[in-house]
Amino acid sequence: MSIAIWCVLIAALLPIVCAGLAKSGQLGKRRSEGGYDNHDPRAWLARQQGWRQRANAAQANSFEALPLFIGAVAIAISTGAPAARVDLLAAAFVGLRLAYIALYLADKATLRSLVWAAALAVNIGLLFSGTATRV
Repeated sequence: MSIAIWCVLIAALLPIVCAGLAKSGQLGKRRSEGGYDNHDPRAWLARQQGWRQRANAAQANSFEALPLFIGAVAIAISTGAPAARVDLLAAAFVGLRLAYIALYLADKATLRSLVWAAALAVNIGLLFSGTATRV
């Protein structure tokens, strides 16, 4: 299996990691004490503040970024893009998304937005990486 396919799996797991971060340390606490509420998890997450709220926002953004990445990898592979190029771009995307999440948690908004834009540019590069070999 190629590195790019593994990167798709990793990218698909990133939202789950973000959700776990948002809930961390709250799973054993009682609901009455503000602990995680599995009966109404979305409302509980919506009430969070600080880094937990940012982790939940990173979760949502990670889900939002996923379809373009999966599609870009699939299109790159199906159009015959060089495997090494697809692997490199896919790994770059995952690395940028990890940095994005870390910057979101650290509340570094401007740098986070720049990293987000870089990850989008990598996706666009992936999307068209197969067409560059046909010219």
